Amino acid sequence: MASQRVFPLSCVVQQYAWGKMGSHSEVARLLASSDPLARISEDKPYAELWMGTHPRGDAKILDSRISQRTLGQWIAENQDCLGSKVKDTFNGKLPFLFKVLSVETALSIQAHPNKELAEKLHLQAPQHYPDSNHKPEMAIALTSFQGLCGFRPVEEIVTFLTKVPEFQFLVGDNATTQLKQSLSQDSHAMASALQSGFSHLMESKKQLVVEQLNLLVKRISQQVAAGNNVEDICGELLLQLHQQYPGDIGCFAIYFLNLLTLKPGEAMFLEANVPHAYLKGDCVECMACSDNTVRAGLTSKFIDVPTLCEMLSYTPSPSKDRLFPPKWSQEDPYLSLYAPPVPDFAVMKMEVPGSDTEYKVSALDSASILLMVQGTVTASTPTAQAEIPLKRGGVLFIGANESVSLKLTVPEDLLIFRACCLL
Repeated sequence: MASQRVFPLSCVVQQYAWGKMGSHSEVARLLASSDPLARISEDKPYAELWMGTHPRGDAKILDSRISQRTLGQWIAENQDCLGSKVKDTFNGKLPFLFKVLSVETALSIQAHPNKELAEKLHLQAPQHYPDSNHKPEMAIALTSFQGLCGFRPVEEIVTFLTKVPEFQFLVGDNATTQLKQSLSQDSHAMASALQSGFSHLMESKKQLVVEQLNLLVKRISQQVAAGNNVEDICGELLLQLHQQYPGDIGCFAIYFLNLLTLKPGEAMFLEANVPHAYLKGDCVECMACSDNTVRAGLTSKFIDVPTLCEMLSYTPSPSKDRLFPPKWSQEDPYLSLYAPPVPDFAVMKMEVPGSDTEYKVSALDSASILLMVQGTVTASTPTAQAEIPLKRGGVLFIGANESVSLKLTVPEDLLIFRACCLL
């Protein structure tokens, strides 16, 4: 039924080992809230909720008036629902994948290639890099969310080299000297020193990494047992990562990369060639449709250290500069927009007070996916034949140029995220 352009979706849960277990996971909690028949297993990890048209997780349409089809199948038959610019720019496909992530175990030291490198990697090793698209990502915290993002200021790295002799041993004397000297040189020299130091660390022989990591873990553990503060060398985090990935070189990467703890609503944008890792917490994530990830540690998946070290952007910055603040709408006092400098996606956050009885979701020249994180409403549109009940965990597909009216059925605040493409 082509005229039906707004409908609820049943999304795909991914149970990866790094996810939070059972009801500790925001993914599981959203699932249980939206589907009373859902059975949450406390001994299984609920890592990701996928909302989109990915080949490994195509959302299903929950509307009896539309025959049993996935969202990807329906969009292929109704490309005008994408919006004219989106349809033409992205060859009739939804350009983004919308997710909720619940992270318990660190999720790899990694970066994503730009389109040029993605095409090259896909040609060289399609088994590891399965498409030719770039994969910028944005994470918006739902709970306190910890991650690594971008290179620290070199001053901080040099301090760690002084305080953590095991770290300096693996970086090496020459690279350590180069990093220290770069503090009084230009940005090009600093980037060169960063690349030299990080590459030397990540290319260290496994036996040396294990030996130095064991020495560091022993030393930090003794200090913790003695009641000493080890915050100045990220001691608690080092022990946590070593417990999750014993002997892994990625444990030492925390001394090169910024550590961010996002508060709910805070975001970080992960453009091409920026090293990062998710460590712990729950977030909403939006990304371009791609599976291209170059990994170098804290993972059981394929590792490609030479490619990662060659591709990275070696531009240091303070951790506060890695935050990606939203812009508040001038037309809608309840709406803020996270619009990264890529064409593939943007995310809107809507916080509506429970004292309001109705809220209008504006029409866009883009298909969008709406996630209800908090609240209970009924959704109606000019083209829908019936109201759509929507509560916490509910997901709605909204075709281009469709507005949706949300009537609050319970007087509690709404928290809504909406992924779209603003060309």
